[in-house]
Amino acid sequence: RWQPKVQQLIEKLTDKLSNHTTTVKTSRVTQPKEFNLTVPKPRAIPPPSPAPLPVLPKRQPVPSSIYKPPKERKKLEEIKTKNIQKSKVSIRSLTCVCKGDPFSLNTLPVQGTILTGKEIDPFPPQYLEVVWESVLTQYFEELTIDNIPIKLNTAAILREGALYQRKLEEELRRIENLQQGAGDPSEFLEWQKQMRGKDLEEHLAEIECRRLQGKLSYEEAVLAHQNVIQENKKKADLLREEKADLMHLYAEKCLQEQKEMKELVEQVMEGHKNVKQVKAKIQEYKQQIVQQVCEESGELLRQALEEKEDKNRKRYELIQQIRAIESTPSIRHKFVDLTEVSSKG
Repeated sequence: RWQPKVQQLIEKLTDKLSNHTTTVKTSRVTQPKEFNLTVPKPRAIPPPSPAPLPVLPKRQPVPSSIYKPPKERKKLEEIKTKNIQKSKVSIRSLTCVCKGDPFSLNTLPVQGTILTGKEIDPFPPQYLEVVWESVLTQYFEELTIDNIPIKLNTAAILREGALYQRKLEEELRRIENLQQGAGDPSEFLEWQKQMRGKDLEEHLAEIECRRLQGKLSYEEAVLAHQNVIQENKKKADLLREEKADLMHLYAEKCLQEQKEMKELVEQVMEGHKNVKQVKAKIQEYKQQIVQQVCEESGELLRQALEEKEDKNRKRYELIQQIRAIESTPSIRHKFVDLTEVSSKG
């Protein structure tokens, strides 16, 4: 199996020995071939066609009612304005009644009817100012409160109209009672005014007391804050002093450690110097030992050589003796010893 390659190597080596150039045969490069693929057979069933895209329904337009206010809101606004106008007309008629205008008494609306001057008698002069002030203050307060812009629904607007109508009826009923001979409320109003003044003074005194107490508490808080700041400053000074002492101690400790390190380094350097001296001494001692060993070994070698020479000389002498003995002629005849015992039997 390997014989061609071995033969090729032998030829190459022989060419190298004989300094000949050899041509190396290059192996053939494999040429790739295309795959012989089978042609796919046509399908019996055709592929399904792609599904159509879904059609979205048309978007419904935005109703116009979103951009237009509803009719109910307009109706409620109209009812609200009518109620306000009715209340204003009723207030004007009441002011005319308080001033004693007979023309306005004939056109006073109450619950959808008109009262004539025969049904309401003119006020006596002592009640005019009281009625005037009470009516004006009450209705102007209601008007100022009602003028706040609030979004009202149907029920709220109807309740507002009913409230105006009820207030108007109560005020007319009160005026009728005054005409029929009710008591003069001036004394009660004066007493009420005095009591309200006293309550107001007490309330103001209480407010002033609270203000003074707040001021005192504020000053106490400021003083406490200043005391805390001073205590913090004292603590900070103490901490700084302690820190300075600690830094001083730390610096002294660092200097002491540096001194100790210097001393240790000096000791180590001296130790290194001593080590060098010791090494030199050891080297000399080793050299002496080596010299002694060499001398002893030389002496031993000399003795061994002498012994060996003695042995060789003795051996040489023995060899000479053996050779001399061998060189001497041997006696061939046998001497008979008559005293010798025979070896037989």
